[in-house]
Amino acid sequence: MGFVLLALLAVLVLASMLGWTADSRDGADWKPTDDGRRVTC
Repeated sequence: MGFVLLALLAVLVLASMLGWTADSRDGADWKPTDDGRRVTC
């Protein structure tokens, strides 16, 4: 059971580091997003 949770955490961290995650809190902050992704310009 512990290995499964650790593997899931590792997948989430890797996806976040690669930029594969989207900001689902679009209305919770003031920074602009483009379809849930941060605008970098």
